[in-house]
Amino acid sequence: MDSPAPIPVSAPPLVSTVADRVFDQLRRAIVEGDIPAGSKLSEPVLAERFAVSRGPLREAMRRLESTHLLERRANVGARVVALTRERLMELYEVREALEGMAARLAAERMSVAGVAALQAMLEQHRGEIERECGQAYFQQEGDPDFHYRIVVGSGNQRLIRILCDDLYHLARMYRCQFGMKSERARDALKEHALVVDAIAERDGELAEWLMRRHVRASRKGVERRLADDGR
Repeated sequence: MDSPAPIPVSAPPLVSTVADRVFDQLRRAIVEGDIPAGSKLSEPVLAERFAVSRGPLREAMRRLESTHLLERRANVGARVVALTRERLMELYEVREALEGMAARLAAERMSVAGVAALQAMLEQHRGEIERECGQAYFQQEGDPDFHYRIVVGSGNQRLIRILCDDLYHLARMYRCQFGMKSERARDALKEHALVVDAIAERDGELAEWLMRRHVRASRKGVERRLADDGR
């Protein structure tokens, strides 16, 4: 009788796979405020929390530096980035310019199916706003996010890396921790619809102008809320 075939033994997970998992978990904890803004990060504490060795943890932390969620200072170590009014306004200024460019490129390059999906998403958002009586306009991470989809639709890989990798989660961090309640919910949806209409009409110049105006209006709304909160 032939000997039974040996049972294959699963190889141990690659460091990069473990680092990917820790990176995602750590990023989510920072963005959603489970690890507070400005707090110092302890490698032993994080290694125990995420059940991981120091190697993958350090790789994940290095990647978090590139997304601007974590910063290192001499004689201080690693800290979660602090949320400040000045940094938020700088972020909006960069977003206004680059997302305007993304909207123009999306008008030129986005597929017909991509535009149809964007229009369908707006209908879904419209229903969500009505259910919340116009007081909240929460968008999930990734593809369902209006701005994210338009940036990806631009087809410019460098622009996608800057806005979706470098700045996207930092923007979400502010959005999550500064609160989603806004009197601008219905206005924001109308502005989104105008941008999508311009993209559907392949009018890149108009799409860029409308997107820049939309981001600028959002910035002014945030400035007013921060002033009211005494920040």
